[in-house]
Amino acid sequence: MVRNLDALSSKLEALGARMESPRVLETNLRFDTPSAELSGGRKALRLRKDSRAVMTFKGPAQLGQEVSIRQEIEFEVGDFEAARRLLEALGYRLMVMYEKYRTTYHLRHLIVVLDEMPYGKFVEIEGGSARAIHAAANQIGLRWEARSEMSYLALFDELRSNRGLPASDLSFAALEGVEVTPADLGLEFSDN
Repeated sequence: MVRNLDALSSKLEALGARMESPRVLETNLRFDTPSAELSGGRKALRLRKDSRAVMTFKGPAQLGQEVSIRQEIEFEVGDFEAARRLLEALGYRLMVMYEKYRTTYHLRHLIVVLDEMPYGKFVEIEGGSARAIHAAANQIGLRWEARSEMSYLALFDELRSNRGLPASDLSFAALEGVEVTPADLGLEFSDN
């Protein structure tokens, strides 16, 4: 969790990062079987809508790694609603909807995203090696020891448990007016 995405954006640009995608609202739909076979196997099936529609499958994360490493299959679909109907016709059901605003940068061979979730601000760094990700985090002023290995949905579950929130979807409307501290998520701020 971070305090100031604008400061981090400025640091990225000073390091020569190139903005790939300006701030855009993402709507994500997570699907699973009625018996939750995917989540039970630590897998994810997601349909995302931002400036385009994208289907994503994520395999389970490899255990014992310094950063999350998992198989990812992603492709663009032409029609978000038709893709949703297809998944439902195949027997998948919508488990949760979540939203975020995302700004995407390229920093050398890494992708750095600045995310605004309904419960806080975050940075994700993808690609390269754990060493390259660690170095990039240091360069933009993030404390490595404050990183989280939890997904946004796992953090949402933590928030709901700690605060007794009834919200089932992770949307800006559902969490409007809810003040969230890093402690509510079991985190601490990673930026200075």
